[in-house]
Amino acid sequence: MPDPGTLAALFDAAHDRGGEDAVDYPGAVNIVGTGGGPRTVNISTAAAIVAAAMGVRVVKTGSPGRSSQSGSFDVLGGARVRLAGSHTELADMVDRFGVGFAGFFVYPVEVPLLVAEIVPLDLRVLGRFVNTVGPFLARLSVSAQLTGVSRPDDLPALRTLAERRVGQRTWLCHNATGVDELVSFAANWVHEGGSGRGLRLEPSGRGAVADLAPGPDPVADLRSVLSGRARATTVETVCLNAAALAVLSGATTDWGRARYDATEVVRGGAALALLDRLGGDG
Repeated sequence: MPDPGTLAALFDAAHDRGGEDAVDYPGAVNIVGTGGGPRTVNISTAAAIVAAAMGVRVVKTGSPGRSSQSGSFDVLGGARVRLAGSHTELADMVDRFGVGFAGFFVYPVEVPLLVAEIVPLDLRVLGRFVNTVGPFLARLSVSAQLTGVSRPDDLPALRTLAERRVGQRTWLCHNATGVDELVSFAANWVHEGGSGRGLRLEPSGRGAVADLAPGPDPVADLRSVLSGRARATTVETVCLNAAALAVLSGATTDWGRARYDATEVVRGGAALALLDRLGGDG
């Protein structure tokens, strides 16, 4: 990871060299992780849909998977959910469904150019770096963002990037499992942006990282989670992240109520119905 000054200079250069200006999505919250860590079902995509079914406005950024077909772009494509190709399309998705999924257009064009020019260096190194800082590369403005961090050593650099998001509330979360989202079966630390303030979320259930492992079909995994048929640990973990989006967005301050509401939209079928509506539109 570059030092904070170099990292800030890189972001300044990428944002100054053209492309669309950041568009504001007031009241919306994003959930996007740094990647890395153990392979799991796509928790953040499922949590975004659950949160939207709860009434939280969500604008989700993401990427294709680097080493699997479980990246958000891959899962959404398989489920026939359209990625927005412009801010007009993205705003329309949010207005219609309560959630919108941003395509490549929100990222600086310098990123793929850098990938093309990095040869003969190891592309995996660059990919890991881009994934780590990717949650702050998107050219859009939301009111709040939940970013899971798989490697705590990256927190200082990510705090630097969070501080640059003026007017955005940012939570950086991590846990001892290395999963880059909140997990229901282990303690999670949640840090408020660039500050040293934070809170510890105690585990709320039993389980292990193995319970979050993906199956051979990422779309089937997503539907299984949203219908409540997946392993209890996976459903609880997704609902915990959806609850965090509700709290972070300001929709509620009651974590217990938020988790209950997330569980209810899964059990009652609203989350899966929303996925079907999104897929029908695609």
